[in-house]
Amino acid sequence: MKLDVLGVQAFVALAERESFGKAAESLYISQAALSRRIRNLETYLGVRLVDRTTRSVSLSTVGRGFLPQARRLLGELESTLQRIREQREVLAGNVTMACVPTVGVRFLPAVLQAYAAAFPDNRVSVLDHSSAGVEQAVRDGAAEFGIGIADRPAPEIEYEELLHDRFVLVCQAGHRLARRKSVAWQELAGEALILPGGGSSNRPLLDQHLPAGIVLRARFEVQRSATAVGMVAAGAGVAIVPSLAMQPGAYPMLETVALVRPAISRAFVLMRRRGSSLSPAAEALLGFVQREKRAVARR
Repeated sequence: MKLDVLGVQAFVALAERESFGKAAESLYISQAALSRRIRNLETYLGVRLVDRTTRSVSLSTVGRGFLPQARRLLGELESTLQRIREQREVLAGNVTMACVPTVGVRFLPAVLQAYAAAFPDNRVSVLDHSSAGVEQAVRDGAAEFGIGIADRPAPEIEYEELLHDRFVLVCQAGHRLARRKSVAWQELAGEALILPGGGSSNRPLLDQHLPAGIVLRARFEVQRSATAVGMVAAGAGVAIVPSLAMQPGAYPMLETVALVRPAISRAFVLMRRRGSSLSPAAEALLGFVQREKRAVARR
């Protein structure tokens, strides 16, 4: 059922002013447009609401009964629209958040796109740092919240698990392992490995979870996963990176292969200053982060 709001609005204006000319003027439309709206509403309802003569206009019996309901309908609609406007005003504002680069590659774009559609006047500043940098930005108040890895949890920060990201092997499409569904860590012996460097939070995580006796020997060490992927594309070797580092379609010449025995993943967490409330705009943005979290879990 389609609600004819313009017709109801025209009917109420005519009933209150008892003149097509005055009613049309109050709505900033022509008398012909007003008459058309009234006729369309009557056709939709299947009843006559207005009795017209050459000298006067009056409501029909049905029209008089409908008038209180029409006024209530328009009032409720206006109240609802006003609440929406007020909510947008409350949630207006600029937000600064921090995240690790891999989150900015795959997870965050969908969040920001949805947020911008809902709040086009709000500006979001994203500080992309290492996990330690994200934590520092949240601790210092440079960012209202952050997304990173909690290597050494700080007492002044609240952490909430967001999602898990598995490590994968990235190689060129012609590599011997490219068509495999999975590769065990011990099968990487002899490969030209591009690994996270010591300053990356990924390296100690890998070293901690690898089985005894497996030692990864790097030909190259880098701090950023994006750098490792670019080096693989250039033919420098194969890389071990989190799966979120691979942007879909960005490198059609590369393949990702699951690493198993064991499968190693890292947990991303939301970081907030303990005891500190977020601005309404940041709370709204955080809501979109949580929505994307649920969407990722369903994939």
